[in-house]
Amino acid sequence: MMILTPTMTGIASPEPLQNAFKVKSVPHAGRSGSRPVNLTPALWHQWWQQPSKSNQRALYIHIPFCRKRCSFCNFFENGTNPERISRYVSRLCEQLRIAADTPLAQSQPFDTVYVGGGTPTDMQADEIAMLGAAISKFPLIKNAEVSLEGRLNGFDDDKWHSALDNGFNRFSFGVQSFDTHVRQAAGRFDDKDTLLSRLNELSQHPSASIVIDLIFGLPGQTLDIWQQDLQAVIDSGVHGVDLYQLIGLGGTRIDRASEKGKILGTDESEFQADSQMRAQMYAYGANLLESNQWQRLSSCHWRRDNRERSIYNSLAKSGIEILPFGAGAGGSIHGHGVMNARSLTNWHLAHSQPTDVIDEATPTKVPGMALSPNPSAELDAIFKRGLDGGTLQFSQLEASLLQQLQPLFHAWQTNGLAQLNNDALTLTLAGRFWNVNMQTGLFEFLAENK
Repeated sequence: MMILTPTMTGIASPEPLQNAFKVKSVPHAGRSGSRPVNLTPALWHQWWQQPSKSNQRALYIHIPFCRKRCSFCNFFENGTNPERISRYVSRLCEQLRIAADTPLAQSQPFDTVYVGGGTPTDMQADEIAMLGAAISKFPLIKNAEVSLEGRLNGFDDDKWHSALDNGFNRFSFGVQSFDTHVRQAAGRFDDKDTLLSRLNELSQHPSASIVIDLIFGLPGQTLDIWQQDLQAVIDSGVHGVDLYQLIGLGGTRIDRASEKGKILGTDESEFQADSQMRAQMYAYGANLLESNQWQRLSSCHWRRDNRERSIYNSLAKSGIEILPFGAGAGGSIHGHGVMNARSLTNWHLAHSQPTDVIDEATPTKVPGMALSPNPSAELDAIFKRGLDGGTLQFSQLEASLLQQLQPLFHAWQTNGLAQLNNDALTLTLAGRFWNVNMQTGLFEFLAENK
């Protein structure tokens, strides 16, 4: 007998958008099964000397510095300091140049590069140039997407032109909200007019893609303010936008205030949307963007035109190989999940002290963890990619597995989360809002019904 629970299926409700599940509690779905690997220097060397078997690949480069901790962030790592950043970038570029010359790096081209953080735009213009030069040592496909993440505050013309001149062609800025009061409560710097002016200016570039993130559910962000935020996206001229729901991550300033029964914000913003209101915010955003001919690329990402490709975000959900660099960077090598430890001190020590590495042609092994390959990685990628995109094509699944999943799919349809036909499962608007819960439920279903 098949086991079905509300955490897998959601619940029946006249308003599935608001009520199918209680709350979104995790940013990403996945299932366990991988085991820790003893990553010895010899094994690390072996990995870098073996050609890649992945047809599509990415680089992820981490810049773990921020000038300020935002209220919704639980992964603040290191305060911005020019001397610390300069030392870090110098070591990082040395590491990249060594890695680029290995059989692993040279065996297959890279489709996309993502420089994330932290706040990578806190680097100086010459450091951005240095990093771009190091990235260029890797084999990249023609017109590879090379993204620089950060914030608009402090991203002056010198940095902008340095990035453009050194291979960066996509820029992802964390705006979160345009409303000045909401931004101040969240720990952001600039006001609405400053943001709109700068985004309009950068978006005039003939080929670079300008993308911004918005968060719905921030303290003080009413539905009316959210509607103004979305109109500002359209007015700004940007080429892509992510709409992210605020979720209750432990350790944030918002979370600590909530534990005390308070709402973090100014006197003007003693309001915070609950899960039902956030569902309405999502629906309004999706409908407004799509009525203005923005194309949906995933459950949370839309683009104005074809210059915005969102390659890294799309491929990362497909289980591709991602070579990670820098303290706190995560990725995968030969199917092994890899996560570098966050400690900046330990990261520098690994690069400065004599070690038992095999030779100088292998990147330094930094502290962190590695996991055994996920035996169901390819199948998991099909589920994640399909549900995140809104359509799961049945032709990608074996007949026996498809038959096993029918009770879950029918329950989703009954509960207003999806529509079934002979060829595919297509998520409704409610399903797109709850897609991470649905992914989590699917993996739970498979684990309980082996």
